[in-house]
Amino acid sequence: MEFRNLRIYQPDGSFRTGGLTLSGDRIAAAPPSLDACDMGGLYAIPGLIDIHFHGCAGHDLCEGTHAALSAMARYQAQSGICAICPATVALPEVELASIMASAASYTPERCDAALVGLNLEGPFLAESRHGAQNAAYFQAPDAALFRRLQEKAQGLIRLCEIAPELPGALDLISELAGEVRLSLAHTDADYETACEAFRRGAREVTHLFNAMAPMTHREPGLIGAALDNDQVGVELITDGAHVHPAAVRAAFRLFENRIVLISDSMSATGAEDGDYTLGGIQITVQGGRATANGGRTLAGSVANLFDCMRSAVGMGVPLGQAVRSATTNPARALGIQYDYGSLEPGKLANILLLDDDLNINTIILRGRIID
Repeated sequence: MEFRNLRIYQPDGSFRTGGLTLSGDRIAAAPPSLDACDMGGLYAIPGLIDIHFHGCAGHDLCEGTHAALSAMARYQAQSGICAICPATVALPEVELASIMASAASYTPERCDAALVGLNLEGPFLAESRHGAQNAAYFQAPDAALFRRLQEKAQGLIRLCEIAPELPGALDLISELAGEVRLSLAHTDADYETACEAFRRGAREVTHLFNAMAPMTHREPGLIGAALDNDQVGVELITDGAHVHPAAVRAAFRLFENRIVLISDSMSATGAEDGDYTLGGIQITVQGGRATANGGRTLAGSVANLFDCMRSAVGMGVPLGQAVRSATTNPARALGIQYDYGSLEPGKLANILLLDDDLNINTIILRGRIID
């Protein structure tokens, strides 16, 4: 396939006018011919990559079945998300091991988003910031437990969340930093503890502003520590419920090219309002908000990543920054930037063509147009 007259996303967040040639499932280096299809100035951006979501389309990763994974991967692809790294919640080891084994043996179908990793959110979290997680299943940081789960997952776990103030957490970070990307999450860590965790190899902050102490002028906490460590990426949920638009704009100004947009979506995404469960916790979805504990606690989002990216633009984030935070940055976070995250020759042909209102015109998944 050949396309011309596109506004093509560049990894620095800019756009250039030009064309794209596809060969098989890859982007080719050859320029398009004069017979290439004129796309009338549509935007061309990479397929999005969600590194932190729990479910969608009425299903959840923790169901631990191929049917659930397939339903989620199909919904994500149809929503412009071409690669996924779904997240667990805290559960007993035997259940987590079953989930890991099921994911390891799953093969996506032609129109499914690629399963590029798993995100272990729990059980190494702080009870004081449990959010919508079931604290009964929290455990002390344990490298041997992580490795048992990674063996079941056949190496698919690419992200592991941890509260660094827990006894043994800093030692675990030192031990596992070369094996998995470690993200600080569900934590009351102070500035000094967070900085030490980053010094030992943690490289990410899970859903910035949520499930952590706020930043103040005398107690900068985890947020201040992340600001002072340039190698650290920060996840941000821009569904309109988790973070105020002013805080979203501030985060993009403060962290610039370090933001990774995530959806943190749960099973109600793409489904109806009603009652759901998340790791055994009862969740109520009403009017675009998912809550637990009688409405007192936000429990993930009901927006997919494309919705979140478009919402960020509506909040005042420049389009190039929003696209970079949903494509290039998550690809780098997962270490898959050689195949994903930009539209450079040699990379997988995962392409979204968008109009000026950021509506999806065409989805190309691994070199083929999908409905």
